Amino acid sequence: MAFAESWHVRSRGRECAATQRAFIDGEAIITALFPDPESSGYVRRDYCVQGWDDRIDAGKKPFSFWKTLFAAPAGNDNQGPAEKLSAEEILVRLVEEDEDHTENTRYILAVMLERQKLLRETDSQRTPSGILRVYEHRKTGEVYIVKDPDIPLSEVEAVQNEVFILLENNGRLPVPEESSPDAPSEQIAEEESAEAIAENPE
Repeated sequence: MAFAESWHVRSRGRECAATQRAFIDGEAIITALFPDPESSGYVRRDYCVQGWDDRIDAGKKPFSFWKTLFAAPAGNDNQGPAEKLSAEEILVRLVEEDEDHTENTRYILAVMLERQKLLRETDSQRTPSGILRVYEHRKTGEVYIVKDPDIPLSEVEAVQNEVFILLENNGRLPVPEESSPDAPSEQIAEEESAEAIAENPE
């Protein structure tokens, strides 16, 4: 089984993982990702600044950590432009499915969303299998870990075209048109007709 290279990590917590104190809107917090011993992924924990300094597992080295601002979730959150939501939803789906053949597409989508100011890169870590880039959703705090596939310049345009097709087709590549399913039966009918004519030429 291949080691997973990309993950969709749960959204930010509403209280400190060390003190259990509820975060205040606009408060500076520390988000940390720790290797999960029970899976090949990572566990996310959010801390207030004091909780981060005094946490019990201070000796446990996180895979990645960064400071961010806590934003209280809104009750009725108005969604942004359809095309941006579409790109974000597609990235979420592809990261969760974690198919090898979508590795390049996931990275291009993450870069696109970063340029649209929806995601921000908080860290990058070099691993034996390549560079993992950590992206945080600026609004919701959701975290995505995406492998940088180091796409050759000659292949960038093809991957970008695939992304545009995904955006136009609800996140799925259209199925190539194949020969009509009726073709085999039509061929059989023609062969049977030819046999009938051979047996009864009149």
